[in-house]
Amino acid sequence: MSVSFKKVLKYWDLFLFNVCAIVVLDTVASSAAIGMQTFFWWFLTLFLFFIPYGLITAELGSAWPSEGGIYVWVKEAFGEKWAVMTSWLYWVNVAIWMPSVYVLFSGTLAQVFAPDLDIWAQTFIAIVMTWVTVAAGILELGKSKWIPNLGAIVKAIVLLGVGVLGVYWTLTRGFANPFTPQDLLPSWSVALAYLPVVVYNYMGFELASSAGEEMVNPQKDVPRAIIFAGAAIFLLYVIGTFGLLAILPLDKLSIVTGIIDSVIEVANVLGPAGEALIIIFGIMILYTFLANMVTWTLGANRVLASTASEGLLPRSLGHLHSKYLSPDYAYYLTGIISTLLLIGNAIPAETVASIFWTLFALSSLIFLLPYLLLFPSFLKLRYKRPEVARPYKLPGGMPLAWISAILGELFIAMACIFFFMPPEEITDIFLYEVELAGGTAAVLIIGYLLYIWSKRARA
Repeated sequence: MSVSFKKVLKYWDLFLFNVCAIVVLDTVASSAAIGMQTFFWWFLTLFLFFIPYGLITAELGSAWPSEGGIYVWVKEAFGEKWAVMTSWLYWVNVAIWMPSVYVLFSGTLAQVFAPDLDIWAQTFIAIVMTWVTVAAGILELGKSKWIPNLGAIVKAIVLLGVGVLGVYWTLTRGFANPFTPQDLLPSWSVALAYLPVVVYNYMGFELASSAGEEMVNPQKDVPRAIIFAGAAIFLLYVIGTFGLLAILPLDKLSIVTGIIDSVIEVANVLGPAGEALIIIFGIMILYTFLANMVTWTLGANRVLASTASEGLLPRSLGHLHSKYLSPDYAYYLTGIISTLLLIGNAIPAETVASIFWTLFALSSLIFLLPYLLLFPSFLKLRYKRPEVARPYKLPGGMPLAWISAILGELFIAMACIFFFMPPEEITDIFLYEVELAGGTAAVLIIGYLLYIWSKRARA
């Protein structure tokens, strides 16, 4: 049965959607934990990865503006089996990532409003937020789109605000970390654990295309939104990272509560005005975590539903809400997985930071795997489907297309490998690596078995 979706996403919706999807406050502190050399890595990845990746996505999104995004592109290039695995991995990573985001939510809430909350109280709050996200995502897109739209604006205010606080702190107290040319040079020994986060922080341009049939003018708006949002995203990340490093010495920079810690550090010297500053920033940061998950579940669940509606995964996952035409069953399953992971990780955990990083690394590794097919799909479609109109086309002909795709593939492959080198917050490295490898293998096997089962059911 064909479904007629409402055309509700305009240019500014796509611009704000991209900013909200890609700017993730929960990992800004992790990238800043590299130290001053993080600026080197931000600029290197900007030119060698972020720009080529964005332009590739702009071409694919304008040429194939169908519901499903990356799933459609991989299917056109390599067929249904690889497309199904792409769709499955793209969706399940969000279900695993959600608990890590809401661990940060509850950790920040405790930091600002209730410092005595223990791990189980914070876990309960994270579970509640999981189901708030499910409820928000099931609403029709014309309404739920305002959560990421506002989220993009709030994220910009937070990162610009942290940058301003960093300038104030530098002028009044001095820069918190050594700031010499030597400190800006890259050091592999430090960067290996956190460098994947810089790559990860740049991902998400293809997400809006998962709702391609709900866009007003995708051929024109997708490329423009990617290019201008990309410039804004880079500036926001650099400004926010500067603010964190200006205020907090590296030995006091938490990968979980780094942003709010920096605000508290400044607020402590401002007197009564400082208390209001903490509350305002705290509320904004908490909202951005909700906006993160609403944004990504809006895209990932539509990718999964598009796949399931074709019978390539269990058709129940493609079920659409009778009124809102949103993938409600996929949302319910996302909420169940997130809830089970939150409970399961709270049992053995010693610290909130260890829960966060383990869940974040597992979801990120799974998240990056589909991109290993994105860049080859781009190249293959250039040769396989040259007749398809491309309202935007990456300039430079095939030589630059090959260079851009190879660079993207290398960065994704390196990030996947480096996630197995954890930061110091992880004390049991062997257990961490077993969980990472075992969890990824389990997800791959389950996805493939679901595909085989669905294929037989169709036959």
